[in-house]
Amino acid sequence: MSHGYDVYVGIDVAKESLEVFGLPPGSPSQFENTAEGRAKLLSLLPPAGASLCVVEATGGYERDLAAEMAVVGQHISVVNPRHVRDFAKGLGLLAKTDRIDAAVIARFAEPTRPIPKGFCKQQEQLRELIVRRRQLVDHRVAEKNRCEKAQSTLVRNSVRKLIETIDKDLKRIDKAIIQLVESNDDWRGRYEQLKSVPGVGAQTAATLMAELPEIGRLNRQQVSSLVGVAPFNRDSGQFRGRRTIRGGRATVRSGLYMAALSAKKHNPVIRAFAARLLAKGKPPKVVLTACMRKLLVILNAMLHSGEAWGPRLATVTE
Repeated sequence: MSHGYDVYVGIDVAKESLEVFGLPPGSPSQFENTAEGRAKLLSLLPPAGASLCVVEATGGYERDLAAEMAVVGQHISVVNPRHVRDFAKGLGLLAKTDRIDAAVIARFAEPTRPIPKGFCKQQEQLRELIVRRRQLVDHRVAEKNRCEKAQSTLVRNSVRKLIETIDKDLKRIDKAIIQLVESNDDWRGRYEQLKSVPGVGAQTAATLMAELPEIGRLNRQQVSSLVGVAPFNRDSGQFRGRRTIRGGRATVRSGLYMAALSAKKHNPVIRAFAARLLAKGKPPKVVLTACMRKLLVILNAMLHSGEAWGPRLATVTE
């Protein structure tokens, strides 16, 4: 057994099909991405826990497969496609087909052994609500911009009606988010704990719960890297490059950006932290990124320990 698994199965997911590498000899390699096709694939996998199945995030086409595998106990991990592609380039594999991609995903899984994805129906519902809310907010901004530029009265009235409809949808979705969070005892406590921190509002708290379920279960370095607010070195020999952030979960980072802006004004810990960095001559963007990381680490420490918000948490990253 290698790394705890007998088999590593790579699955290239498309809208209508699944290309699979790593099944027993003689098994088919392609399945329809339907309930029947996924059920057939599940029947050919080794016993639950003996294999690690890995798929790339494909904008949603992988979700049904991931959910069905997790429900029956199969270990499945959803990975960043860029990581797999970089791995393939490192191996000198430049050709790209569904079959090749499935084999590369399987080869990628063995040395990296990505963490299997759990499944929670409520978690998926909350994530969908958060994503839909973000889409509506972006749509509303675009429509407001159109309204400002419109010369025709008819066009302006049409846009205003659409904005009113979007506002009504946002109110319904906000209500649904609150109801879903409050329906779960564990979520309700974590949600209120996050909101108690100055600068963290209801939507930021909900976004963290929906799109960063690992928060409170990782150390500060891991959670910072996962979100993409951990600076990476760029040093070589005598050269010392600027440390920059990259990768991570952009949607969580966007929420933290707005929270950090508010926290710089209203949170005594973050305000004092930002003032110290500015006094040292740090650029404003660097300071704001550091505030995002500081705020995230504080939230992670609070959920890990169950501790309530307080200024004493200023030292968690120092």
